[in-house]
Amino acid sequence: MFRTSLIACLGILLTASAVGAKGPQELFNGKDLTGWDGDPAVWSVKDGVITGQTKAESPLKNNEFLIWKGGDVKDFKLTLQYKIKGGNSGVQYRSKVLDPKKWIVAGYQADIDAGPTYSGILYEERERGILAKRGEKVTIDRNGKKTAEVFGDAAELQKAIHTDDWNDYVIEVRGANMKHTINGKLMSETTDRDQKERDKAGVLALQVHAGPPMTIQFRNIRLETLEAKPKKPRAEKKKAA
Repeated sequence: MFRTSLIACLGILLTASAVGAKGPQELFNGKDLTGWDGDPAVWSVKDGVITGQTKAESPLKNNEFLIWKGGDVKDFKLTLQYKIKGGNSGVQYRSKVLDPKKWIVAGYQADIDAGPTYSGILYEERERGILAKRGEKVTIDRNGKKTAEVFGDAAELQKAIHTDDWNDYVIEVRGANMKHTINGKLMSETTDRDQKERDKAGVLALQVHAGPPMTIQFRNIRLETLEAKPKKPRAEKKKAA
């Protein structure tokens, strides 16, 4: 009897723990754009996925964004799937809204490209431009000086990216460090310590690019808040003899 009761109690505790556990947050409900803000002429939900589409008869004057209204992000892991046809897109993070009426955003961008060049890079929209190319591990010091180490061939990494099909994108950000991974392959890594230019927190947003007609789709968007890496304790000064 005691053993049965103990097992039952443990089961209740485990269930309560699982229910109360904090895990990834679903940012898209699969039905509509509740929780997001963007140009209704550009953004919609089609076949259960977020779809951004531009047309030749109504070209965009500026890059536009679908902005998540759930608040700023700081240290996080964002996972999603994307499919692109034509043009260029990206996922903004730790960014700032420059013009809410025109859905214009500036800041860090995990790039997405229908071509063979930009997917996986770190681009800074309306600010410093390309910070890390695909296959690069970049460090930017406190004064803005950038050094780059090549860890992979950009063309070889491109082979892991599916054309006109779904791709898994993981964006992991802790403190000054930012990693972009597509289909299990690290595409770029950046450590930005620039005291003047770096952003520590800001909005999430999805991009449609000005220019030729394009279509970008997103699904399974999940955000997990991370704790910043604890600082290493300073070594105690040796006591004077």
